[in-house]
Amino acid sequence: MGDTGPTGPVMDRDEVDRALARLGAEHEAIETSLLALQDHAGRRLLEGAELTGVTAERWSAADASITLLWAYFDAYTGALRTAREIRSRRRWSSREDLVELTELLRGEAVTVSGAAAATANAPTPRGGPGRLSERYSLVTLVERMNQLYATSLDMVVAADAVWSALPARIDLLAAELQRTRKLAHSVGVRPGEHPAGDDLERITRTLTRLREQVVSDPLAFWTPAQGSSAPGGGRPDTTVYDREARALEEVRREIDAVLAVRQDAEQRIVRLRDVLSRADRTLAEARTARGEVLAKIAATEVPVVGGPPIVLQEQLVAAAEYRRHAQWHRLSPLLESLEEKAEDELLRARESLTAVTAPLAIRAELRGRLDAYKAKMARLGHAEDPELAEKYEKARRMLWSAPCDLRVAEQAVLRYQHAAAELLGTTRRVPGQGGPVDRTGPGA
Repeated sequence: MGDTGPTGPVMDRDEVDRALARLGAEHEAIETSLLALQDHAGRRLLEGAELTGVTAERWSAADASITLLWAYFDAYTGALRTAREIRSRRRWSSREDLVELTELLRGEAVTVSGAAAATANAPTPRGGPGRLSERYSLVTLVERMNQLYATSLDMVVAADAVWSALPARIDLLAAELQRTRKLAHSVGVRPGEHPAGDDLERITRTLTRLREQVVSDPLAFWTPAQGSSAPGGGRPDTTVYDREARALEEVRREIDAVLAVRQDAEQRIVRLRDVLSRADRTLAEARTARGEVLAKIAATEVPVVGGPPIVLQEQLVAAAEYRRHAQWHRLSPLLESLEEKAEDELLRARESLTAVTAPLAIRAELRGRLDAYKAKMARLGHAEDPELAEKYEKARRMLWSAPCDLRVAEQAVLRYQHAAAELLGTTRRVPGQGGPVDRTGPGA
């Protein structure tokens, strides 16, 4: 159509019908979206909740946007209704009708009361103080509604996502916390008496405070998705919840350890008594051996043998008392410490016995070596050799007399070996003497 008006070329009947069909479809889609937003569980919760913080601020703006959305939608509906009425006046619209429809469908013919924006606390882009009304084209009005709807829905979906995820998880964790508290109390893990009891109190306070904050300010626990423009893009921030869940799991493991102590405490105490008893007997044997060494071995430094572990015995008595009075939280660390110290004490006692009896072991080795060489010489027919017999007798008296000087006795044994080697005609040198020894050894 060649005629033009203030909004450009006047639309023909087909263009008007197509525009009305498109606008009708948009109207239906917008109405469906607005009704869904109105009935959204998150919006109803926000409307009735006592909000604080960032959620209170954003809901105030979103609630205003929703109010303005309905004002825009009502204006859009009225304009569409008017356009349909004009088109339905006659089957073949007159030029005057088409001019009016073109202005309505393409021009800024939709009026929105300034009071609507003021009531919604959401001024329009061109709105200024004191404006009584604003005029929009249908296209601009749809764009405005889409923008307001997206921002409002984003806020509602985010709050609802946090409320749907975190309070229920916090409640489940709180229920597990209560079960753990009862179990802890049954084994003596209480605040002020055991670190795990203090941790349970702290976790309880944190979860209570966290739930209150999540309910009143859910958006404080929302992490928007980077680069996402979709409404509600993001995820609930579970950092605090996850930290307390891990802390509760650590406490539960500690209590399980205490429970394990309760189950096998008696057996562990019996084992500890046995280990400490063996350590005492070993130390007593070392003290007896030290006296024997001092009496039988001359010119030898013998280490002093320490006394029994009195402190460990006292701690063992304390452990038995803890078990008797069901103080498992105190018994658990004490048993672990005692078991390690008791094994160390037994090892120390054995090392002390070995160090004390070393001179007797040396004497026994020298005796064995002397008798082995004598037996060998007897097999070879040299038992009656006067010189050899004299050296043997001298070494024997040194080794079987008390106190025994090990250094002198060892030299006597070596002289006997040297004489035996010379008698056998060997050529290998005796270690430390410069003479030959038997290559085949005493057992040959």
